[in-house]
Amino acid sequence: MHGSSGAPDKVRMDKWLWAARFYKTRSLAADAIAGGKVQLNGERAKPAKTVKLGDQLRIRTAANEFIITVRALSERRGSASVAAALYEETPESRAARERVAEQKRFAANITYDWGRPTKRDRRLLDRVLEDVETNEEQDEIDALDTLLTDDEDDEDDDGDETSGR
Repeated sequence: MHGSSGAPDKVRMDKWLWAARFYKTRSLAADAIAGGKVQLNGERAKPAKTVKLGDQLRIRTAANEFIITVRALSERRGSASVAAALYEETPESRAARERVAEQKRFAANITYDWGRPTKRDRRLLDRVLEDVETNEEQDEIDALDTLLTDDEDDEDDDGDETSGR
């Protein structure tokens, strides 16, 4: 299982991803693999699948997608510099990640956190709603007046016709 240098010849994929610091825990790495977020040499794999030198991994995280080649194996989680030595990212993958980061940087960061209205805001809102209700009531009254005047005009017209005979 271990090579002549003391390093392992093959390592479980979930353990390697954890050691390479792509995921904070092994169980998160295993969940990502089981969920299809990690591909080994272009195919879906299981968490117990072994990773060997030269294997290509496609790893999708929440924000990025990495395409890497395995350069070293480790079952232990080390510092970030040690973890970075375990793999080599392809230039296309790095360029794609940089493009996405640039797009996010230039995207509008709009947040609408209005919060609870102040007392002044509530009073203004009440005034506006009262005006709307008053206008609606006035519109109803105007509509009724129009109907009543139309009915009275119709009755007057009817009355004129009968008296004219």
